[in-house]
Amino acid sequence: MLAHSGDSWFWWPGLILLWWRGDAFWRPWALRMLVCILILAAVVLVVKFAIRRRRPEGEWGAFYRATDPHSFPSGHAARTFLIAVLASGMGPGWLALVLWVWAPLVALARVAMGLHYLSDALAGALLGALSGGIALRIH
Repeated sequence: MLAHSGDSWFWWPGLILLWWRGDAFWRPWALRMLVCILILAAVVLVVKFAIRRRRPEGEWGAFYRATDPHSFPSGHAARTFLIAVLASGMGPGWLALVLWVWAPLVALARVAMGLHYLSDALAGALLGALSGGIALRIH
């Protein structure tokens, strides 16, 4: 469950709902987050298809193995660290704290499930954190 909490199919509708129903603080917050996640997804796909590193052998995650056979970098790690960095810069502080605990747990869960090598998760985390820092500088 922890590993799946970083799934894009979970975040996209949640952020769209937050944008639609949110107040003056949460609407722009959700929109910025959604745009950054979409841009990062494109970057991760480009890197994955350029490197084409096969996922570790295993039984878990048949859906991921079928739809995305490449493991480097971990898109889940990239996305969760991006979200944590953006929340750190955009607030609220309590949410950023929660997300900084959550992000590495998701990345490690992906490794524990056998869907990624540790280097995939570390590279994804670095890519997500750097992307979040760049997005905050632009913002």
